[in-house]
Amino acid sequence: MIVLEKPLITEKLTRLQEEHQQYAFKVALKATKPQIKRAIEDRYPDVRVGRVNTMIVPSKPKGRFTKGGYVDGRSKIWKKAIVTLKEGEIDFFSEI
Repeated sequence: MIVLEKPLITEKLTRLQEEHQQYAFKVALKATKPQIKRAIEDRYPDVRVGRVNTMIVPSKPKGRFTKGGYVDGRSKIWKKAIVTLKEGEIDFFSEI
């Protein structure tokens, strides 16, 4: 199972990185906190994880108007992990 799907980069999360050494990732829905911690420490060897907070982001109704009429649906449920580091720093932009 792939635990870490992708890092999340927004204005709010960038502020958390600078002020509190907290980084956010989109993770697998069934991933546990110890699995997330192990995956981050394996992927970024010079980083030590202090704490992992997770949240499940609920689905939202989505819809659009098309030629055939209104099409409605829902977005997928996904899981977000906010990781607080004890030491080290992650640079997402050097990986690209």
